[in-house]
Amino acid sequence: MHLFGKFIYILLAIWIGTGTAVSAASPDKVLHYVFMAAETGFDPAVAHDMYSSQVIRSVYETLYTYDYLARPVRLVPSTAESMPVVSDHGKTYTIRLKRGIYFSDDPVFRGTRRELTASDYIYSLKRLMDPGVRSTWGWLLEGKIVGLDELARQAEKTGRFDYGKPVRGLELVDRYTFRIHLTRPDYNLPHILAHYPTSAVAKEVVDKYSDGNGQIMANPVGTGPYRLAMWQRGSRMILDANPEYRGFIWDFKASDDPDDQRIVEEMQGKRMPQIGRIVIDVIPEDQSRWLAFQNREIDLFSLEGPLAPRALENGRLRAELVAKGIRLSRIVEPELTQYYFNMQDPVVGGLSKEKIALRRAIAMAHNVQEEIRVVWNGEAVPLEYPVPPGVSGHDAAYRSSIRYEPETANALLDTFGYRIGKDGWRRLPDGNPLVIVFSVRADSTGQQQLEMWKKTFDKLHIRMKGDKRLFPDLLKAEKQCRLMMRTSNWIADYPDGSNFMQLFYGPHIGQSNNGCVKIPLYDRLYEQSSGLPEGSRRDLLYHKMTRVLEVYSPARIGYARYRNMLLQPYVIGYKKHPVMHNEWMYIDIDNSKR
Repeated sequence: MHLFGKFIYILLAIWIGTGTAVSAASPDKVLHYVFMAAETGFDPAVAHDMYSSQVIRSVYETLYTYDYLARPVRLVPSTAESMPVVSDHGKTYTIRLKRGIYFSDDPVFRGTRRELTASDYIYSLKRLMDPGVRSTWGWLLEGKIVGLDELARQAEKTGRFDYGKPVRGLELVDRYTFRIHLTRPDYNLPHILAHYPTSAVAKEVVDKYSDGNGQIMANPVGTGPYRLAMWQRGSRMILDANPEYRGFIWDFKASDDPDDQRIVEEMQGKRMPQIGRIVIDVIPEDQSRWLAFQNREIDLFSLEGPLAPRALENGRLRAELVAKGIRLSRIVEPELTQYYFNMQDPVVGGLSKEKIALRRAIAMAHNVQEEIRVVWNGEAVPLEYPVPPGVSGHDAAYRSSIRYEPETANALLDTFGYRIGKDGWRRLPDGNPLVIVFSVRADSTGQQQLEMWKKTFDKLHIRMKGDKRLFPDLLKAEKQCRLMMRTSNWIADYPDGSNFMQLFYGPHIGQSNNGCVKIPLYDRLYEQSSGLPEGSRRDLLYHKMTRVLEVYSPARIGYARYRNMLLQPYVIGYKKHPVMHNEWMYIDIDNSKR
């Protein structure tokens, strides 16, 4: 190497070692991406949809993250210096931060560089439990951290959460070190600390930009690789590379997968991120997204089932697309799609025998395989168990007691007094009309779902009324237990079965329990399981909990979809990750191939 070149290399290494930002992102590298539904906002403690989370994960940072290529997924440090030191029989986690990490520049910092400290994480964890913030993620910490629940209960009484009051379970050791003291061991805590709601938020930002609810949905300021440069609600978002971001050298290990080998050859040794701008457009209609991708107006594209025949044949990319250099990254999404009943609704809710019979009959009359074939063009796998494939605790051998048996379903309704009237429609046992309101997203997929469920309810002689809403409106209504019935998708926050079994836990109503389920027996079993690591003891409890769900039928277990990501030829280094959804910081664009 030439002497001057060596000098530049050494200087660069010094800059990287001291944490000074050395951005490699090029403004000429622009990635065009698409959301199929509108975002809701960018407060890590509040946003509860995958679209918003992709932006949040790019702007903010958690203590831990996942190795980009490792499968099964593997946790690695992000802002933390190393993995936590665990002591006190699994109840104490000591975490030390890397030095020299800075928030992106913002007027709130008055022209000074604002360094990330341990206090920022303590503050951000407290925010999840602040009743005034109304976080949808409080369940991640409830009952787990010594003294934190007491502080939240005090805030409920006084109307003010005292952030300055020390909490025994969140011990500040020094500027870069803190300890989390748990009420009992929680084997998923590192995964929780890799989940975006636990991202570091600066108190100054909340104090300046929060709305009347203490939320900062419109003003994200973090330490991550990108910052929000422009936001047209429900239409377009632009992320620019954060010049304060410290960057990292791409150095991930390939598996035996040939695609991994190619990715390593493309990316090894690059300083990341490489992409200087990300433009995200919201395009709800399938055909519009497909045309935009064909015209190279979109560079990276999630191909939902309705469009699958345009690009795939037997799960493989069509030859004409391969000839154009387009590539496919395909996984079974670690998700549970369920059809939930609002257990607080006067028509379908409750634990009386006739209400259980109604829900169970509807569950037995719906043909999940047919929905996968018609709505998703075969791009999903049916599930018998609430924990999906690829997630710890999944049981591929489990068989549900809920089968597709429409004749038995009709007999069940007859037995429990849901008589068919002269008009051909069933009535409630008290003689009043029986009408099910089924809510969907206001798009083409939602319309297909309505048509499928209309067939199901026609088999049962039950009237159905369709309710189409924008995606953010659906989320808001179900958190308030105001929808009667809906198809709901839950994608893994972290790859453990507890993340799915908690969906039916009573205290999580208003947060992740969208069906507003409260079954005492299920809750007791869940509480027993929550203190156990993965293994046979926990699996036994999960089986019992699943049988309880089948008996009371608050939901019908449905399917897990395939995630098909299409890449233009000039997008390099991309591999769909099962848990992370902000792969932008790990990939590159080769403008010479555009």
